[in-house]
Amino acid sequence: MVSTDSTSVLIDCGPDFRQQILRSEHRSLNAVVLTHEHMDHVSGLDDLRPLIFSSRAAMPLWASERVERRLREQFAYAFSSERYPGAPEFEVNRIHHGSTFSIGDQSWIPILGMHGTFPTLGFRVGPLVYLTDLSGMDESERLKISGAEVLVVNALRKTPHSSHFSLDEAIEFAQLTKVPRVYLTHISHQMGLHDQVDATLPDGIHLAYDGLRLEV
Repeated sequence: MVSTDSTSVLIDCGPDFRQQILRSEHRSLNAVVLTHEHMDHVSGLDDLRPLIFSSRAAMPLWASERVERRLREQFAYAFSSERYPGAPEFEVNRIHHGSTFSIGDQSWIPILGMHGTFPTLGFRVGPLVYLTDLSGMDESERLKISGAEVLVVNALRKTPHSSHFSLDEAIEFAQLTKVPRVYLTHISHQMGLHDQVDATLPDGIHLAYDGLRLEV
């Protein structure tokens, strides 16, 4: 969740969204921005219903054309011209690579990366950069990270993976960006125990955890 005084935006909406939002202080949401269409990043969209109902408005979604096509298939009942009563209502906004977009008082810069053999999007919002499900990135895209204060990037496990950074790869990538505060996310159970792994990481790099709050 990226929050300012007047705007709260969720990045992706996975299967544990309901548990995460219930234990947070957030009771409203201005939009959801999607990195890609895999189910561990979109399967919680149906659980947005209470927020949609309370706002009495469709939930704005920001997604690439490819992701929107998948959403319209996976959640056809939400996009039907004859939606049944109680179905969630979404308003899809297009993310165009190379074009900044705004949500409330937040300016979002898409950053293109590779997730194995197909593209995924990360984002820069002011001094914050969020990248997940990343296995590689062109230098021209990495330059968009320059000058950021906080980087959140995926590190699946210690051993290599075909479509995600390993721990060593994530560290190498983070050090190339020269961002001073780095938090590793999208961590599998194969990584090991948080405190033990965190103690071995270079200065300025930490494992993230559920409920982590950062101020930038």
